Amino acid sequence: MNRIKVLLSLILVLAAGLVATGYASATPSAEFYERNGDVFDDWGICRTRAFGDDGFYQLSETTFRPIIAFESLGKATAQAYSLGGQIAGKYSDKMQRAEAIFRFVRDRINYVSDIDQFKCNEFAQNADELATTISQNRIGYGDCEDSAVLLAVMYKGAGYRSAIVVGSGHTAALVYLPDYGKASVVLELEGEPGWVWAEATGRNNPLGWMPEGFINVKLAAYEISEEEIAPAEPTTPAVAVTGTGGGASSRPFSFISVIGLLWVLSLFRRRRAH
Repeated sequence: MNRIKVLLSLILVLAAGLVATGYASATPSAEFYERNGDVFDDWGICRTRAFGDDGFYQLSETTFRPIIAFESLGKATAQAYSLGGQIAGKYSDKMQRAEAIFRFVRDRINYVSDIDQFKCNEFAQNADELATTISQNRIGYGDCEDSAVLLAVMYKGAGYRSAIVVGSGHTAALVYLPDYGKASVVLELEGEPGWVWAEATGRNNPLGWMPEGFINVKLAAYEISEEEIAPAEPTTPAVAVTGTGGGASSRPFSFISVIGLLWVLSLFRRRRAH
């Protein structure tokens, strides 16, 4: 990934963008600072870089841990987690609850690239920042990692198991719904079937729709829990195996290919439904 060559000017631009989008006071992160050309939050997590021990996804050639999600879980639960529970409380049926949370994120977030929104090649928002923006303005703006993190946290708040998955050029959320009959493909996480792809970056996507390029491919996935945000060694990611209903995939996923894509700034490119 190209290093972002900014000094004070980046901080000024970023601050202006945060005020304009309405989440400068969002919890749990409210202060940002620049160090060596990257922007960090008050948790010490780099928002402008996915890789490295302090990157928002802690990506390396062999490991992956979406640490930015933990800014909104555990003792740090705030708006996004509560929002998931509030939406879930309106529906008695588990499947309807899951669909309602998905539609909320899909319909309330307008896709905007980081370069357009923040004047940065990369900038990740945590779930509470984006949820606060939506609460204040009824609409939020972000790209695929922003939607994925918000979905994963809201699903946790609603009592579901959720995960974040990384594939070549993209990231999305997974939700554990073993009885959901509308998914276009069957997914397994560490041998456990019942995981459903949640792709919120296309306005017409239903819950369970999966981009064709990821079907029959092994993908890196991380089931999130209410972990502490304290830095920890990232672990080898689980493998989400997708199939068309008949069997598991046979083509291996190369995690190193994701790293290569990071360097050309294409990890979090949106994929639209066709």
